[in-house]
Amino acid sequence: MKRTLLIAICLIGFNAMAQKPAELVAHYEAYYKQMKLQGDAQGVINAMTHLNVLVPNQARKDTLAYIYMSEGRNIEALNTIGIESSESDSNMNVEVKAVALKALNQPQRALIHYDVLFNRNPNPKLAYEIAEIRVQIGDFDNAKELITYGLKTVKPEMKRGFFESQPSYETTLEGAFYYLQAIILLNEDQVNNVDASIALLDKALALDADFRLAKLSKDALEARQKED
Repeated sequence: MKRTLLIAICLIGFNAMAQKPAELVAHYEAYYKQMKLQGDAQGVINAMTHLNVLVPNQARKDTLAYIYMSEGRNIEALNTIGIESSESDSNMNVEVKAVALKALNQPQRALIHYDVLFNRNPNPKLAYEIAEIRVQIGDFDNAKELITYGLKTVKPEMKRGFFESQPSYETTLEGAFYYLQAIILLNEDQVNNVDASIALLDKALALDADFRLAKLSKDALEARQKED
């Protein structure tokens, strides 16, 4: 009798334990929806972290990493999904790795993932991001090819954000390509390419007179010319 009672108690315990994960999943799914409704990013992160522990899911991990990245928490984003490249990675996964590594000043590593994105879906916006990195590492030839592609395919309504200065601002993507061209020319020859660089900056400013980076660069070049 005692043995039967013990078995019955154990079975009840097991049933209770079996129900708890399902109840927790339901709880955190509801919590996630509520936090999303309230626009509470940290609440969404907490809910998704618990759900990933309870029911591991790659798509959810990718989304969690994307939220971290969107909040500027790039190390947490990469800790969530890693930095290695795999053919099975979703586009969101690859984008997080590319953007987070670039933000953490890891251009060579970021380039691996940007190239994957561009091979999957070539477009002017990605071409600019990759060209900018290639300029940063001194790979001007490949940067020029990307700029040529970008200028051929860019549409007038396309914009590019600049967040390095405060306040941040947007300019035309076409103008941003002209700015990159000017920077490349200057890096190739800072003596003989000044006039050509200013001409490209003028093209960028003709598209957007408030393109601050282009205006600052032009002013600096003209000031140098006066000194010479």
